[in-house]
Amino acid sequence: MELRCAVQKYAWGKAGKSSLVAQLSQGNSTAPIVEDDPYAELWMGTHPSGPSVIKSSNEPLLNHLLSNVDSLGDEEKKVFGTDLPFLFKALSVAKALSIQAHPNKKHAEELFATRPDLYKDPNHKPEMVTAWLGPFEALCGFRPVADIKFFLQEIDELAAVVGKSACEALVKAESDSGEMQALRECFSALMNTSEESIASALKQFEQRIPSLSAEKKDALQCDLFTRIATDFPGDVGCWSVYFMNYVVLQEGESMFLGPNVPHAYIFGDCLECMACSDNVVRAGLTPKFKDIDTLCSMLDYQAGPVDRFRMQWSTVDEFCQTCSPPVPDFAMARLRLPASATVDKPYGLPIRSNASILLILQGQATSVETKEDLSFGQVLFLKAGQQLTVQVKGQQDLIVYQAFANV
Repeated sequence: MELRCAVQKYAWGKAGKSSLVAQLSQGNSTAPIVEDDPYAELWMGTHPSGPSVIKSSNEPLLNHLLSNVDSLGDEEKKVFGTDLPFLFKALSVAKALSIQAHPNKKHAEELFATRPDLYKDPNHKPEMVTAWLGPFEALCGFRPVADIKFFLQEIDELAAVVGKSACEALVKAESDSGEMQALRECFSALMNTSEESIASALKQFEQRIPSLSAEKKDALQCDLFTRIATDFPGDVGCWSVYFMNYVVLQEGESMFLGPNVPHAYIFGDCLECMACSDNVVRAGLTPKFKDIDTLCSMLDYQAGPVDRFRMQWSTVDEFCQTCSPPVPDFAMARLRLPASATVDKPYGLPIRSNASILLILQGQATSVETKEDLSFGQVLFLKAGQQLTVQVKGQQDLIVYQAFANV
């Protein structure tokens, strides 16, 4: 079944036709692209904040699942009930998203019970991000402590807003647990500093940057800092550059972000798959509500290189790969069929024991089963056990990403 999916026009999205999300939306919608509008996210799934509908009938996908429970796999229903456990997205990021983290399941239930106006569901939100169409930039997890110490020593303006006692505690910390506690104190002190002090320190550092040598600017990642500070003047989140790892994912590379991992996407296009939730705790780089106390209390303060978050894809056959994060809610597969490889022989996608959603990111094909044409931007729902066999058309490779429950 072909789906029509929701577009989210958040302020940080790329504008008009420059946005991958806007381009994809044309594959399953007749709405014209508005050039000045930000097209931030395409949601594929059943989440109530952006539910997909069946294109042929306009029936919400969730309603269809409730009345056709055989569409879901047996193990899927046993673990998650009669709804899809995952939410699949495409993102087009023009400027940094908020400094944020997602709660674990127990914490999500508590937040939903006490603050349903801010936290809209009781589910956790582990997520996997995969770069698409060139480099994707992000901040992710706390840097090695040695890096943070270096920045605190080199940037007086940052050390001033963190505070002398917190900085000294981090310098003197020796054990891993001591470093985590000292890092927590530093980051919490920063986030709780007055807006006036933060804005003043940022301005002072920005004014000092031009006087630094090229080598020093590079060491202090001044280009990255300046880009973010330009979009969010006076925002405490600008200082997060010096606490969190800066990572650039190349096309096809992936990261997994578990509960309580601080992160912020900066620029580029990506695909995300996550547990079916929209719970986000924010504390910077956003006009939305900043729940600083909740974020600082919940974060994972384990410091280290960003490679610990990278995910590896496994080869299924010469055309298909899969990636399975350490959660049952979702896994992903991707298919790249060269046009020349299937001229004489159609390709059958591996049959999944659970329901799945497919996004066509490039190329054209014909479904052998239905004889229908498939093309860029189309989103398909396959019920558990359903076969899809494709014959590539045209000169482009066919590229498809697929999301499904990891049980």
